[in-house]
Amino acid sequence: MKFQGCLSIGELSKSTGIKVVTIRYYEQIRLLPVPARTEGNYRMYKDEHVARLRFIRRCRDLGFTLDEVRDLLQLSEQGGKQCAGIDRIAEKHLNEINQKIADLRKLAGELRRINRSCSGTGAVEDCRILQALSPAAGRG
Repeated sequence: MKFQGCLSIGELSKSTGIKVVTIRYYEQIRLLPVPARTEGNYRMYKDEHVARLRFIRRCRDLGFTLDEVRDLLQLSEQGGKQCAGIDRIAEKHLNEINQKIADLRKLAGELRRINRSCSGTGAVEDCRILQALSPAAGRG
């Protein structure tokens, strides 16, 4: 029995670009509401599931943690309230992104410095890049 206007888990996966195993996981951790089932025990998803999964995917693509996504979803269900909680989550995430950008800039500079020290013509055992990346180099 097919529910009118509903999607199977495979169709939901194709529609959202989220793997079936991930959809099941999101159900298990209660990020995604458990769908109705057919008489044959197949999951049948509605438009609300599609919208929620697309929201989760967008958040994950932007680097939000599953806990942050959960908080955003809970806050989104409080229609008439102030959005201060959402602002706090976004600001915290922005600060984390800015820290990562700073770390990546430092890393890029270090890799440029290391790369300049290697002519690319020596033996692998003498490679300055490998020496600089080895755990012993970081303890100096």
